[in-house]
Amino acid sequence: MKAQGIALALALAAGSAHAEGNLALYNWGDYINPDILTKFTQETGIKVTLDTYSSNEEMLAKIQAGAADYDVVFPSVHMNDIMLKLGLLEKTGINESATFKNIDPANLRSKEDPKSEYCLPYAWGTVGIFYNEKVTGPINGWQDFFAIPEKTGGKITLLDDMREVLAVGLMMSGKSVNATDPAEVKLATDYILTQKPKVTAFTYDIATLLTSGDIAAAQYFVGMNMITKPIEGMKYVIPAEGATMYQENMCVLASAPHKDEAKKFMEFFLRPEIAAMNAATEFNGSANIPARDLIPEDLRKDPNINVPAETMARLQIFEDTGKALKLYDRAWNTIRTTQ
Repeated sequence: MKAQGIALALALAAGSAHAEGNLALYNWGDYINPDILTKFTQETGIKVTLDTYSSNEEMLAKIQAGAADYDVVFPSVHMNDIMLKLGLLEKTGINESATFKNIDPANLRSKEDPKSEYCLPYAWGTVGIFYNEKVTGPINGWQDFFAIPEKTGGKITLLDDMREVLAVGLMMSGKSVNATDPAEVKLATDYILTQKPKVTAFTYDIATLLTSGDIAAAQYFVGMNMITKPIEGMKYVIPAEGATMYQENMCVLASAPHKDEAKKFMEFFLRPEIAAMNAATEFNGSANIPARDLIPEDLRKDPNINVPAETMARLQIFEDTGKALKLYDRAWNTIRTTQ
């Protein structure tokens, strides 16, 4: 899932006469409603700080490099599995909390943590195409997206994300986004290399580029909440040829210095009103079933957020590819360095 990799510190101490501790979060940029952090501090006295990252790989690299101050991280589900295999996550027993019954069993997607003994599923969404229809005309999918520069002169961007970009190549080649066959990964690489001359940049920072009109369309997460003012003609489409979906989980690091505070934060997020507050701000789907009824009606009825069954059928979610990850690393390096 949607993100500016700028470290953001939030010192939230208001509302409590007796602070009970500290909590350090490391999350995707703009993926948590800051009012939730304020409310948590007011209710518990626990001071919260938040740093942000722009990709799963960036987060993992920092943790593996020895960042020991963080308590809670928010990996996508496939990275959740990788981190468990590496011994980086704490068993929290969050699934034994009384309010864990609020979590939709369909969101228990972790292969390594199928019962959610470690991590808490909390948000999910899709990765598709944002486009300015006034510039591009109607867009139905990836084929239309890559045709924009030639047809209209408008510029397009792809995410600076190895798995998401290669997923486009895999889907357009009729393959799984979790392919481990070198021949299939090569097909995807070749497809992206063919399209690369049309791509202005690989970037997460599309909000300003879209609002300024510097680009006409971009691959991005549905929860692009950074655009605070509606843009005339701006639309989002889940591509007809296929798209990825993401799920973000909340996990406590094995090295966390404040494990008790981290567990309290996870339990706080199990409350429907808190989960709904976050989903309404971030334009994501929620893993919390009763929270879905508390989300504003316009979001509940949005088919890009409350995805219908026929659309779900063409969505794929990333899994840990194991040793085949090296294939993706090499392919991504080729894509990024080929002129």
